[in-house]
Amino acid sequence: MPDRTTGEGRRIGILGTGLMGHAFAERFLDSGYPLSVYNRSPAKTRDLAEAGAQACASVSELLQQCDTIILMLSNADAIRELLPLNDDNSLQHRTLLQMATISPQQSRELDKAISTCGGCYLEAPVLGSIPEAKAGTLIIMTGGDKALFDSMLPVLQVLGNNPRYCGETGSAAALKLAMNQLIASLTAGFSLSLGYALKNGVDAGLFMDTVRESALYARTYDKKLEKYLQRDFGTANFSTRHLLKDIRLFIDDARAAGLNTDALEGIERITGQAVEKGMDLMDYSSIYEVICPKNSGKN
Repeated sequence: MPDRTTGEGRRIGILGTGLMGHAFAERFLDSGYPLSVYNRSPAKTRDLAEAGAQACASVSELLQQCDTIILMLSNADAIRELLPLNDDNSLQHRTLLQMATISPQQSRELDKAISTCGGCYLEAPVLGSIPEAKAGTLIIMTGGDKALFDSMLPVLQVLGNNPRYCGETGSAAALKLAMNQLIASLTAGFSLSLGYALKNGVDAGLFMDTVRESALYARTYDKKLEKYLQRDFGTANFSTRHLLKDIRLFIDDARAAGLNTDALEGIERITGQAVEKGMDLMDYSSIYEVICPKNSGKN
């Protein structure tokens, strides 16, 4: 049986080896964990198999091999499609860590369905991107049973030094959406201010020096600055279409809570326009192209 204190003896499975799932897999392999992986596109597991992971031909095979399964799928629909939630046997005695971004209600529904099948569920969405995943420095937010969180700490600490317990299922999903709403708002606000300054002849260096000296500064501005100035959005760790999905999840949940989402709805329209213009797979900072079109005057 796996050691609940050290994580020793656990066989980790990763369901979904896109950009972040692939980085997770590399991290677990580097940490010496036995690892199985499954992706609907087998080509995305080929190099992981060469590195020592077991590439599974089906979700059923993954579940048979692993006691701890990390879900890194694009949305809740994909999770429901791939997990055998109507099978009373496949999920028994399995712990499923849901680490992608879904809504609090979707997370609670998954918890109930997996528990009904005899499995254990912990939501554990993350903040950070591929470099942080590979370095094991992600910010991990968890929601669910506290004893389960305690038992899964050694596994979570492979990906993040200090996983934080938020409360019952849904709390971590809400915190993650709150953070992604900030990503959208900061990106849109900075894009508008930068574009406005440049089109009025303000030097980009002067603009940034002023921002950095003010209480308005956020590190993400410098992180994305060259993408804006060069209009190069091609390398996506977090794509425009995924940002749009998260914005819409937040709006739906915030409205249900009685919050006014008018400001974010404007950003949702802008992000939707970026997707419609073919920037869906680009870095989310591509919304700058909608906010500050290249052919609209200076810059």
